Amino acid sequence: MSEFKLITQEECEAATARLLETAAQVGADTWQVRVKNQTPHCKFGEQGVCCRICTMGPCRITPKAPRGICGCDVHGIVGRNFLRFTAGGGATHSDHGREVCFELLESSPEGPFYVKDAAKLTRIAKEWGVETEGKDIYDLAHEVAEMALQEYGKVYGFQNWIKRAPQHTQDIWMREEIAPRAVDREVSTCMHMTHMGNSSKPEALVRQALRMGLADGWGGSMTGTEFSDIMFGTPKPIDTEANLGTLKEDMVNICVHGHDPSLSELICEYSDTKEMQDLAKSVGAKGINIVGICCTANEVTMRRAVPMVGNFLQQENVVLTGACEAIVVDVQCIFPALGPLSKCFHTKFITTSPICQQPDSDFIRFSVKDAEKNAKEILRIAIENFKNRKPELVFIPEMKTKATVGYSVEAIVKTLDGVTNSQVDVLGTTKPLLECVTSGVLRGAVAMVGCNNPKIRPDWLHVELMKKFLANDIIVITTGCSAQAAAKAGLMDKEAKNICGAGLKRVCELADIPPVLHMGSCVDISRMMILASELAKDSGLNISQLPVLGCAPEYMSEKAVSIGNYVVATGIDTYLGVDPYVSGSTEMVELLTKGLEDWVEAKYTVESDLDKMAEMMIARIEEKRAAIGI
Repeated sequence: MSEFKLITQEECEAATARLLETAAQVGADTWQVRVKNQTPHCKFGEQGVCCRICTMGPCRITPKAPRGICGCDVHGIVGRNFLRFTAGGGATHSDHGREVCFELLESSPEGPFYVKDAAKLTRIAKEWGVETEGKDIYDLAHEVAEMALQEYGKVYGFQNWIKRAPQHTQDIWMREEIAPRAVDREVSTCMHMTHMGNSSKPEALVRQALRMGLADGWGGSMTGTEFSDIMFGTPKPIDTEANLGTLKEDMVNICVHGHDPSLSELICEYSDTKEMQDLAKSVGAKGINIVGICCTANEVTMRRAVPMVGNFLQQENVVLTGACEAIVVDVQCIFPALGPLSKCFHTKFITTSPICQQPDSDFIRFSVKDAEKNAKEILRIAIENFKNRKPELVFIPEMKTKATVGYSVEAIVKTLDGVTNSQVDVLGTTKPLLECVTSGVLRGAVAMVGCNNPKIRPDWLHVELMKKFLANDIIVITTGCSAQAAAKAGLMDKEAKNICGAGLKRVCELADIPPVLHMGSCVDISRMMILASELAKDSGLNISQLPVLGCAPEYMSEKAVSIGNYVVATGIDTYLGVDPYVSGSTEMVELLTKGLEDWVEAKYTVESDLDKMAEMMIARIEEKRAAIGI
């Protein structure tokens, strides 16, 4: 690893092919096999033109049957499906935030949950009008946590966090009647609107989808991000590693997977204790190696430098190495296939949440009050399982990259202060970053987010789009599985500056940053909204005028649709590589790709071709620059 080298897609695919040989050897299926079994996909479903929200059907729209039994046309059916998709995603991310509230409510000097960023807690308390003077920091934490929990069911008003947005953006939300109210109310409204006999007008359904998305991004997700920072620390740049080569043959390998940082934080904390290290050595291992998959990986990597072993479509690969003692999951994006797959190896598949109960798993219910006990029990099970490894099945691909992660908004502002000849009075603002953009050293920024999807060559669009942006002096900020795609490829190595355009390379050298900045997990896309808001305020521009775009080239989940809705509703044009199941309705397509611009000054574009998407996005950034005269 002394010499910088990008990991190619072909190298990753060759490693996967080798692991699939092991799968065949033990008689296990994988997502590659299941994709073939499910092909071709249902065209009615892909176009969003089937409806099963009552038992008169299911109904599907065809030229011979242009309306469902109730009389709903294709535009209403597609619109209702889109809204329900958004509700599922918004509820999921927001529930993550709710759980973090309960953990903050239980924080204490005795632990296991602490207040690690008291300054952020105090700042949020003041932002919400809570008196802070003379209060014990834990009393303040509990008061703020209670307030946040009330945001989920508040009777009147709107989400507290939306006051962070520029006034222009808030005015749009009020004018268009999409300002988010109570989180739970928006989920309930979505389900009510889409019940048989209610809304079938696309405009009304899309408007509520935007409102639901905003309740997620400027409500539940922002709560999850900010309160995790309070308890576990606001991320700062830290060096780590990525890819399957981070597994270690001579150590107990424990993979944490999912999205909630609470349990994984404690597993990392206690794995370093003498008690657990001694136990690992007693079974013949040199120690304990924690690695991560999906957003749980992002949470612990940006605070503890835990290696990112892979992203969504690599979760089975970790088990297929034969070197994973336990894969420990919390919620979201967990393959049910991990249970039967783990049975083919020695791996323990441990589920921990009543929200995510899976067959063929060992269920250890994680609770706030028994958190320490739960984490230590999981560690012991994993350690004692080391002796059950089957050496003949062990194969760890020799692929590993360097990555610098942990660029919270606070870290980005502090880091980029050194790039320009800023005066003291602008330190602590985004003005140094704005100077880079207005001077043309940076042309703009792309926020790259989202999952992998078998419909697209995994990681291909993420990585290749990023390379094109970097070559054109467009900095990339990223979260979730997109971040892990970048890290696995080597794009979060500071030496990746050498594939950038001259302007971005210079910024990377001056600020000592990689050209792709890791901002965290999927809930941390809320950080991107805060950054965009601060850029708008500091520049005097509207968010929609900034040369900033959103992109989810390989997304697959309901959460991603909710995210897309709040990014667009915040004023950021968003590009998708996968159709959100609306192509069956010309009215829905027209609304999302054109009509939204009249409402929120931003819109969606759907394009799966790599070169076309890159050209469109680079041209759009240049168009935005020209419009504001820079």
